[in-house]
Amino acid sequence: MSDNHPTRRDVLLGTAAALLLKGNLEAQAADSSICFMSTVEMARQIREKKLSAREALAAHLKQIERVNPKVNAIVTLVADMAADAAAKADEMQARNETLGPLHGLPVAHKDLLETRGIRTTFGSQLFKDYVPAEDDIVVERMRRAGAIIIGKTNTPEFGAGSQTFNKVFGATHNPYDLTKTCGGSSGGAAVSLACGFAPVVSGSDTGGSLRNPAAFCNVVGFRPSVGRVPNPKAAFAWSTLSTSGCLGRSVADLAYVLSTITGPDSRAPLSINEPGEIFARPLDRSFKGARVAWFKDLGGVPFDPRVRAVVDAHRKTFESLGCIVEEAEPDFAPAEIAFRVLRALSSANVYGARLHDHPDAFKDTLKGEIEEGLRLTGMEVAHAEVAHGQLWRGFQAFLEKYEYFVLPTTQLPPFDVNTPYPTEIAGVKFTNYIDWMKSCWYISATGNPAASVPGGFTPEGLPVGVQIVGRNKADFSVLQMANAFEQATGFGKKRPSIA
Repeated sequence: MSDNHPTRRDVLLGTAAALLLKGNLEAQAADSSICFMSTVEMARQIREKKLSAREALAAHLKQIERVNPKVNAIVTLVADMAADAAAKADEMQARNETLGPLHGLPVAHKDLLETRGIRTTFGSQLFKDYVPAEDDIVVERMRRAGAIIIGKTNTPEFGAGSQTFNKVFGATHNPYDLTKTCGGSSGGAAVSLACGFAPVVSGSDTGGSLRNPAAFCNVVGFRPSVGRVPNPKAAFAWSTLSTSGCLGRSVADLAYVLSTITGPDSRAPLSINEPGEIFARPLDRSFKGARVAWFKDLGGVPFDPRVRAVVDAHRKTFESLGCIVEEAEPDFAPAEIAFRVLRALSSANVYGARLHDHPDAFKDTLKGEIEEGLRLTGMEVAHAEVAHGQLWRGFQAFLEKYEYFVLPTTQLPPFDVNTPYPTEIAGVKFTNYIDWMKSCWYISATGNPAASVPGGFTPEGLPVGVQIVGRNKADFSVLQMANAFEQATGFGKKRPSIA
């Protein structure tokens, strides 16, 4: 059976045997010091020949074999392919060849990103056996930087919703509480980081898919400005709702990886004409006098009191950094129109024909969204575009006074893994499967860069994320503030006990 079409149990148990044959690694054992080493440090050790690519791979594969059956984060494993690549990476090292920044580092890619020669299912039964012939640009750039693909991470069906489950692979579990969800749609990616399956993971974000699972799994997620990671194949080339990116166990790790996947592409009209290397700079800076706007209630959005308590307690953290913190927020009412309509329009455009041909192949929530998009009139789309422009102008004007806007990443802590989506928060009932995610998709609709950083835990021990939003295209500034917050708090250092 090939690596691309394994049974779940056989792959996990067969990895060690494959490596014994491929890489002569009989003496290698799982080493948590390798699996939880920082990405920056691992790259340095490989570059300085203190750690080989094969040693790094062996440790991560052993960790996957041991822990992944509990969480179901890696859904396609390519152990043989990775072992070949690791051997070649070490041969390059022995020849003193020029190495990329990610040389020899294992990477797990979200199952929405196409990977050449490796199964990509999009979490859909329609694509359960699909093997692409080309790489997504993020995959291509990471390969060029020297990363070794170890496998694919679980995602909701077509990435719709912030709860990672699908009919192909089932649900991914939160490593801090296996009865809870890990969030989504980059849920498998966030769990892979939290459990030490890979130091590098890719993801994407429309309504919060890089930030929500980061908050639920106590890692760092960053939604870059649209165009920072260009998408030369986007169906709606001028849309600002979706973007690709990455997650990290620390801000520094995330920034290091981001430096390899950002940068212009002439095929993408919104591409930002700045080199990726800008994210490899030191993140330290002074925040004395920096003005921070502190959220109120986003115009009536409900928050679980456990989340509010954790996030509100951090006003003093930002003040300790020298920031001037004031309670203020812009008007997000236009986002209610813009995001809902433009998201439905995009879903109808991408999946409408497939829904017509395969009406039973879509989950009800996504099916309803596609059908909503198919019913839209031209004037409804026009009104949404007008609202989108109003939101953008209002938010940028708001951030002329404040350098950052801080709010919770999510409106509630991780919920039951068997619940498709929350239908109520703090007594407020929802009718739509994205209503509980407004704290993320209100920000998505602005197009501004935003990071989710570990902010602490609820009394039950569930992770909570703090969301830091910056000015238009000020991605590096957001990462600097996120780094300072991370250093001041240290919550991201806590690992799940199962790992």
